[in-house]
Amino acid sequence: MATNYKIGGVKLLKLQENSMTVEFVIYWGQQSLRTVILVTGPVLLGGMFAGILVGLFQTITSINEMTLTFIPKIAVVIIILLFLMPWMLNTIIDFTTNVFAQIAIIAN
Repeated sequence: MATNYKIGGVKLLKLQENSMTVEFVIYWGQQSLRTVILVTGPVLLGGMFAGILVGLFQTITSINEMTLTFIPKIAVVIIILLFLMPWMLNTIIDFTTNVFAQIAIIAN
């Protein structure tokens, strides 16, 4: 069976035997999905809201230009990436560090 412990404030699973259990695989699957959602969520939501606002603007003004939506979306995504890149990199680095820590635990 697996027991919980922490490295750097992040809860990890420590295996009592040198094999992966179902709990271990589920835990890392959940952590992977959590990390993906945390990292990609702000960029996707920003692009979505920019698209909705441009769509509303096009509807209100009756402008039917197909290429009008791309520039605001790209600008919003670039701005979000510029501001959130340090946090995104730290989140990915923390996840990768924890994965490699678990690999070392399993290997022993």
